[in-house]
Amino acid sequence: MDNIREEVKELQIGMKIRNLRQERRMTLQDLADKTSLSKPLLSQIENNQVIPPLATLLRIAKAFEVNLSCFFEDERDDSKCILIRAGEQHGRQLRADHDHAGQSYTYNSRAYGKTHHHMEPFDVQFFAREWSDELLVRHDGEEFLYLLEGQLEFHHGDQVMILNPGDSVYYDSTEPHGYSVRSEIQPRAIAVLYSKN
Repeated sequence: MDNIREEVKELQIGMKIRNLRQERRMTLQDLADKTSLSKPLLSQIENNQVIPPLATLLRIAKAFEVNLSCFFEDERDDSKCILIRAGEQHGRQLRADHDHAGQSYTYNSRAYGKTHHHMEPFDVQFFAREWSDELLVRHDGEEFLYLLEGQLEFHHGDQVMILNPGDSVYYDSTEPHGYSVRSEIQPRAIAVLYSKN
Protein backbone atom coordinates (compact mmCIF):
# COMPACT_ATOMS: atom_id res chain seq x y z
CA MET A 1 0.00 0.00 0.00
CA ASP A 2 2.87 2.40 0.72
CA ASN A 3 4.21 1.82 -2.81
CA ILE A 4 0.81 2.69 -4.25
CA ARG A 5 0.69 5.92 -2.24
CA GLU A 6 4.14 6.84 -3.51
CA GLU A 7 3.01 6.27 -7.10
CA VAL A 8 -0.05 8.48 -6.52
CA LYS A 9 2.13 11.19 -4.98
CA GLU A 10 4.29 11.09 -8.11
CA LEU A 11 1.25 11.84 -10.27
CA GLN A 12 0.16 14.50 -7.76
CA ILE A 13 -3.51 14.02 -8.62
CA GLY A 14 -4.66 15.21 -5.19
CA MET A 15 -2.53 18.34 -5.42
CA LYS A 16 -3.80 19.05 -8.96
CA ILE A 17 -7.40 18.79 -7.75
CA ARG A 18 -6.70 21.07 -4.79
CA ASN A 19 -4.94 23.61 -7.03
CA LEU A 20 -7.81 23.63 -9.53
CA ARG A 21 -10.32 24.06 -6.70
CA GLN A 22 -8.38 26.92 -5.12
CA GLU A 23 -7.80 28.64 -8.49
CA ARG A 24 -11.57 28.67 -8.93
CA ARG A 25 -12.09 29.89 -5.34
CA MET A 26 -14.21 26.83 -4.55
CA THR A 27 -14.58 25.24 -1.15
CA LEU A 28 -14.63 21.47 -0.71
CA GLN A 29 -18.39 21.81 -0.18
CA ASP A 30 -18.73 23.67 -3.50
CA LEU A 31 -16.89 20.84 -5.27
CA ALA A 32 -18.96 18.23 -3.43
CA ASP A 33 -22.15 19.97 -4.62
CA LYS A 34 -20.94 20.08 -8.25
CA THR A 35 -19.79 16.45 -8.34
CA SER A 36 -22.31 14.79 -5.98
CA LEU A 37 -19.28 13.32 -4.17
CA SER A 38 -18.97 13.59 -0.41
CA LYS A 39 -16.84 16.31 1.14
CA PRO A 40 -14.83 13.76 3.25
CA LEU A 41 -14.10 11.69 0.13
CA LEU A 42 -12.88 14.76 -1.78
CA SER A 43 -10.67 15.70 1.15
CA GLN A 44 -9.18 12.19 1.22
CA ILE A 45 -8.52 12.38 -2.55
CA GLU A 46 -6.83 15.78 -2.22
CA ASN A 47 -4.64 14.40 0.57
CA ASN A 48 -3.71 11.26 -1.43
CA GLN A 49 -5.42 9.02 1.14
CA VAL A 50 -7.83 7.61 -1.46
CA ILE A 51 -7.10 6.76 -5.07
CA PRO A 52 -10.09 7.83 -7.16
CA PRO A 53 -11.46 5.53 -9.86
CA LEU A 54 -11.64 6.93 -13.37
CA ALA A 55 -15.38 7.65 -13.16
CA THR A 56 -14.77 9.79 -10.06
CA LEU A 57 -11.92 11.65 -11.78
CA LEU A 58 -14.18 12.32 -14.76
CA ARG A 59 -16.83 13.85 -12.48
CA ILE A 60 -14.20 16.10 -10.90
CA ALA A 61 -12.80 17.05 -14.33
CA LYS A 62 -16.31 17.97 -15.52
CA ALA A 63 -16.88 20.13 -12.44
CA PHE A 64 -13.69 22.05 -13.24
CA GLU A 65 -14.42 22.04 -17.01
CA VAL A 66 -11.05 20.45 -17.78
CA ASN A 67 -10.07 17.28 -19.63
CA LEU A 68 -9.47 14.08 -17.68
CA SER A 69 -5.97 14.11 -19.13
CA CYS A 70 -4.96 17.11 -16.99
CA PHE A 71 -4.64 14.74 -14.00
CA PHE A 72 -2.09 12.61 -15.85
CA GLU A 73 -0.07 15.38 -17.51
CA ASP A 74 3.35 16.56 -16.54
CA GLU A 75 3.13 20.29 -17.29
CA ARG A 76 6.91 20.47 -17.49
CA ASP A 77 6.89 18.30 -20.61
CA ASP A 78 5.30 19.57 -23.81
CA SER A 79 6.48 16.74 -26.06
CA LYS A 80 4.43 16.18 -29.18
CA CYS A 81 5.12 12.43 -29.11
CA ILE A 82 5.38 10.17 -26.07
CA LEU A 83 6.90 6.68 -26.20
CA ILE A 84 6.12 4.35 -23.32
CA ARG A 85 8.18 1.15 -23.52
CA ALA A 86 6.89 -2.21 -22.38
CA GLY A 87 7.03 -2.37 -18.60
CA GLU A 88 7.50 1.37 -18.10
CA GLN A 89 3.78 2.03 -17.67
CA HIS A 90 3.78 0.03 -14.44
CA GLY A 91 5.67 2.86 -12.76
CA ARG A 92 2.49 4.89 -13.23
CA GLN A 93 0.10 2.29 -11.88
CA LEU A 94 -2.88 3.42 -9.82
CA ARG A 95 -5.24 1.09 -8.04
CA ALA A 96 -8.88 2.04 -7.89
CA ASP A 97 -11.99 0.60 -6.38
CA HIS A 98 -15.68 1.28 -6.23
CA ASP A 99 -16.54 3.31 -3.13
CA HIS A 100 -12.93 2.70 -2.08
CA ALA A 101 -13.84 -0.46 -0.17
CA GLY A 102 -12.38 -3.27 -2.28
CA GLN A 103 -10.11 -3.20 -5.26
CA SER A 104 -11.97 -3.81 -8.55
CA TYR A 105 -9.36 -2.79 -11.15
CA THR A 106 -5.99 -1.17 -11.72
CA TYR A 107 -5.23 1.28 -14.49
CA ASN A 108 -2.04 2.64 -16.03
CA SER A 109 -1.99 5.77 -18.16
CA ARG A 110 -0.52 5.17 -21.60
CA ALA A 111 -0.27 8.90 -22.29
CA TYR A 112 1.48 10.04 -19.10
CA GLY A 113 3.68 13.03 -19.90
CA LYS A 114 1.68 14.08 -22.97
CA THR A 115 0.06 17.42 -22.31
CA HIS A 116 -3.19 18.67 -23.78
CA HIS A 117 -4.51 15.44 -25.26
CA HIS A 118 -8.16 14.57 -25.82
CA MET A 119 -8.11 10.79 -25.44
CA GLU A 120 -6.94 8.97 -22.32
CA PRO A 121 -5.52 5.50 -23.08
CA PHE A 122 -5.02 3.01 -20.25
CA ASP A 123 -4.10 -0.57 -19.74
CA VAL A 124 -6.42 -2.11 -17.20
CA GLN A 125 -6.49 -5.22 -15.00
CA PHE A 126 -9.78 -6.35 -13.46
CA PHE A 127 -10.28 -7.93 -10.03
CA ALA A 128 -14.01 -7.95 -9.14
CA ARG A 129 -14.95 -11.64 -9.29
CA GLU A 130 -18.62 -11.33 -8.33
CA TRP A 131 -21.06 -9.10 -10.14
CA SER A 132 -22.78 -6.42 -8.07
CA ASP A 133 -24.76 -3.40 -9.22
CA GLU A 134 -22.34 -1.36 -7.09
CA LEU A 135 -19.76 -1.93 -9.87
CA LEU A 136 -21.86 0.20 -12.24
CA VAL A 137 -20.54 3.66 -13.05
CA ARG A 138 -21.59 6.34 -15.52
CA HIS A 139 -19.93 9.51 -16.73
CA ASP A 140 -19.78 11.77 -19.75
CA GLY A 141 -18.01 10.63 -22.87
CA GLU A 142 -17.31 7.46 -24.78
CA GLU A 143 -15.08 4.46 -24.08
CA PHE A 144 -13.36 1.78 -26.11
CA LEU A 145 -12.04 -1.42 -24.53
CA TYR A 146 -10.06 -4.19 -26.23
CA LEU A 147 -9.65 -7.36 -24.14
CA LEU A 148 -6.14 -8.84 -24.31
CA GLU A 149 -6.56 -11.86 -22.03
CA GLY A 150 -8.99 -13.43 -19.60
CA GLN A 151 -12.76 -13.23 -19.78
CA LEU A 152 -15.04 -10.41 -18.60
CA GLU A 153 -18.74 -9.99 -18.01
CA PHE A 154 -19.63 -6.52 -19.28
CA HIS A 155 -22.82 -4.72 -18.28
CA HIS A 156 -24.04 -1.71 -20.28
CA GLY A 157 -27.50 -0.42 -19.53
CA ASP A 158 -29.77 -3.48 -19.80
CA GLN A 159 -27.27 -5.50 -21.84
CA VAL A 160 -24.92 -8.17 -20.47
CA MET A 161 -22.08 -9.42 -22.69
CA ILE A 162 -19.27 -11.92 -22.22
CA LEU A 163 -15.96 -10.64 -23.60
CA ASN A 164 -13.15 -12.98 -24.66
CA PRO A 165 -9.59 -12.17 -25.76
CA GLY A 166 -9.70 -10.18 -29.01
CA ASP A 167 -13.22 -8.86 -28.34
CA SER A 168 -13.78 -5.13 -28.07
CA VAL A 169 -16.59 -2.81 -27.05
CA TYR A 170 -17.15 0.83 -27.90
CA TYR A 171 -19.86 2.43 -25.84
CA ASP A 172 -21.56 5.54 -24.57
CA SER A 173 -20.30 5.98 -21.00
CA THR A 174 -23.33 8.03 -19.95
CA GLU A 175 -25.13 4.68 -19.63
CA PRO A 176 -24.43 2.68 -16.43
CA HIS A 177 -21.62 0.21 -17.16
CA GLY A 178 -19.28 -2.12 -15.33
CA TYR A 179 -17.16 -5.26 -15.54
CA SER A 180 -16.62 -8.41 -13.52
CA VAL A 181 -14.12 -11.26 -13.98
CA ARG A 182 -15.31 -14.55 -15.51
CA SER A 183 -11.99 -16.43 -15.80
CA GLU A 184 -9.20 -17.79 -13.64
CA ILE A 185 -6.76 -15.72 -15.72
CA GLN A 186 -6.59 -12.09 -14.61
CA PRO A 187 -8.27 -10.14 -17.42
CA ARG A 188 -6.14 -7.41 -19.03
CA ALA A 189 -7.37 -4.85 -21.53
CA ILE A 190 -6.51 -1.66 -23.34
CA ALA A 191 -9.09 1.07 -22.76
CA VAL A 192 -9.45 4.53 -24.28
CA LEU A 193 -11.65 7.17 -22.69
CA TYR A 194 -12.84 10.26 -24.50
CA SER A 195 -14.75 13.07 -22.88
CA LYS A 196 -15.87 16.20 -24.70
CA ASN A 197 -15.67 18.03 -21.37
